[in-house]
Amino acid sequence: MAHTPSSIDEGVPLESQVGGHPGVRMSEDGSLLIKPALHREVAFYQSIASDPGFAPLRPYVPKFYGTLRLEGKVDESAAAAEQGGSLKVVEHHVAEEEKESLVLENLSHAFLKPNILDIKLGTVLYDDDASPEKRARMEKTARETTSLETGVRLTGFQVYDLVTGKAVNTPKSYGKSITAADLPDGLARFFPVAPDVPVPQAIAPGAAANDAPGDQPTQGTGLPADILAPLLESLREDIAEIREALAEVHLRMVGASLLVVYEADWECARAGLEWLEEGGDEDEDEEEDDEDDEDAEGRKRVGPPYAVKLIDFAHTKIVPGAGPDEGVLKGIDTVLRLLDGRIEQVKAAAAAKEKAATA
Repeated sequence: MAHTPSSIDEGVPLESQVGGHPGVRMSEDGSLLIKPALHREVAFYQSIASDPGFAPLRPYVPKFYGTLRLEGKVDESAAAAEQGGSLKVVEHHVAEEEKESLVLENLSHAFLKPNILDIKLGTVLYDDDASPEKRARMEKTARETTSLETGVRLTGFQVYDLVTGKAVNTPKSYGKSITAADLPDGLARFFPVAPDVPVPQAIAPGAAANDAPGDQPTQGTGLPADILAPLLESLREDIAEIREALAEVHLRMVGASLLVVYEADWECARAGLEWLEEGGDEDEDEEEDDEDDEDAEGRKRVGPPYAVKLIDFAHTKIVPGAGPDEGVLKGIDTVLRLLDGRIEQVKAAAAAKEKAATA
């Protein structure tokens, strides 16, 4: 899809942000994100795009379209948002380090009802140049959360309730409050199994049933097991490839995340799986620059039922010769084990329902 400068002159606040710092905006059509960035993050995206040494990582970061220069600060108050949803410059003096913004693809734009999870990676939560006070504070946070033990923390996530048509958000406080033993339940909350038939609009809250261990779904959430199981298996394959790519590059990644987005709409998710089975992902790179995300009637084009990328590189450093970031690799390994467990649960739920149906 070609993007002209006029498509990003004005932006609107990003409503589906589940992690990271506030201030991220999106283009009016929703296809692009405009993210305030420090110079280090800009330099990292430029290196990914141009340095052959980072080619293995290139497919697993958001598409980078360049940078914008911000010459004023934006009023993002509720009152301003009510005035047509556009942004208003309220201050014309912006610190030099705050002026540059990244223009990136919006990974959730291709989905009708995106379920979104931000997984913070790594065991080290501070930069080398952090003050002793900050270092001690971040070490304490890593010990008291799941970061040090597992290399991951569930930063936040949203899951669509198909009864209300609204996303149900789980805040950052949840991920900071749980232990490593709770992580499988956290993943089950993000990947709930739905009933075999769509939940009708008139169903009472809490009536949606679920047979998968560890699940306590919100009403109307989740995909049927026959959709969710192959989706999770394909997602796991992609994350295993991300692990291989990270093992080849010499980086230190502080505060980076693995962002997972998948389709909550049953019909779209099933169509996306069929698209994958037919090899649609092999032609995606060739076609994506020539086609919009929507057809002439405004419907979402068929594409993959999920997306997974590495994001948030404000504190990522290139360290030639120092080897890969073992804390981040530990986190990816944790995600892979969690997915293995969830796939087993979902398959068990599907088998139990099939057995019950034939009894």
